[in-house]
Amino acid sequence: MNTDLKPFEINVSREIINDLETRLKTTRWSEDLNNEDSYYGISTAYLKDIVHHWINSYDWEAAQKELNSFNQHKIEIDGQAIHFIYEKGKGPNPTPIILSHGWPWTYWHWSKVIRQLTDPASYGRDPEQSFDVIVPSLPGFGFSTPVKDGEMNFSKMAELWHKLMTETLGYKKYAASGSDYGMLVTAQLGHKYAEELIGIHLGQEMPLTIFQSERPWDLTEGQMIPKEASPELREGIIKFQRTYASHVAVHMLDAQTITHGLNDSPVGMLAWILQRWKKWSDIHGNFEDVFSKDDIITFAMIYWVNQAIGSSIRVYSNANRYPWKPSHNRTPIVEAPAGFTFLTGDAYPPLGTEENRVGIFENGPMASQFNTIYAKAFKKGGHFGPWENPEAFIEGITDTFRLLKN
Repeated sequence: MNTDLKPFEINVSREIINDLETRLKTTRWSEDLNNEDSYYGISTAYLKDIVHHWINSYDWEAAQKELNSFNQHKIEIDGQAIHFIYEKGKGPNPTPIILSHGWPWTYWHWSKVIRQLTDPASYGRDPEQSFDVIVPSLPGFGFSTPVKDGEMNFSKMAELWHKLMTETLGYKKYAASGSDYGMLVTAQLGHKYAEELIGIHLGQEMPLTIFQSERPWDLTEGQMIPKEASPELREGIIKFQRTYASHVAVHMLDAQTITHGLNDSPVGMLAWILQRWKKWSDIHGNFEDVFSKDDIITFAMIYWVNQAIGSSIRVYSNANRYPWKPSHNRTPIVEAPAGFTFLTGDAYPPLGTEENRVGIFENGPMASQFNTIYAKAFKKGGHFGPWENPEAFIEGITDTFRLLKN
């Protein structure tokens, strides 16, 4: 175990902040006819309002202080900078757990669950179910920058996480949880290192072979909506496609092309990732109730100050260019015991509800790939689970590993 972990504190230079302010103030805004309903994407009027707040009201010093309220470290593993929160549990026998975020998430999207997982007794929960919580920034995201390996993808991230947990932090066995791209990182751990994992907890179900078809840019795999589909199913499929299709296509086919613009313009970068936060969040809820302007800007700042937008985008095409390779041919392919927390405000699956979501999984093609021991669905929350419904994720993580402890 590395006993010489040095504290890391976020302290962005005034030079970077001054440059950002200049870029924000000199934005060349585009005309935006007939887009009051955001049919064509994030409207200029909506974006202007947030950028006005960014320039005139947002307090980065206060946000930076909040980001620094957790214990953080930044180390190198195999030449790659890895930034992570590390909070020790206060119960009698804490379970070590590593929490992996997705895109366009940041590590901070997990921040709402950390204190309740580390100190459940202070929140009226069972102190026996406490956790040592490790929340890293994925390589190429946030403060785990710059990327040193041009082939970085979820398989390589899993290797770094395993070394972080077993070699750097010295855990013989540990737990893992993840959503979105972090779901793939976590599932890969459960595939390759099942013997060294207590178990895993996931926010979605996706195959480890994702993005490896002949049409990796096309979520529909070229299939049209069945003619016999009900109007409700047709509407749900179209909504799913309009929600997720564009970013996958661009990230797969033009990752660096779009990076040139997004890395140069903070407003352009904000527009690209804000569209995902808005469209992927709870379809039943009000976006502004969960994502305040300050929240939105803090997430954007984590990308901007680290020039992380391009390296974060490229993990999609790298999942295709450097395909996943199985470590064994046993079934289920992900052998580690798995728990699932599903939030039905997500656009996937079409027509998913609190009542039928677990059944959709259990009766679908993904169930056989996992050693499922727990699954529960919740109405509240969309794609950004631990930020939109932290209580559900706290419950899902706690209940999954209570089963495994017992």
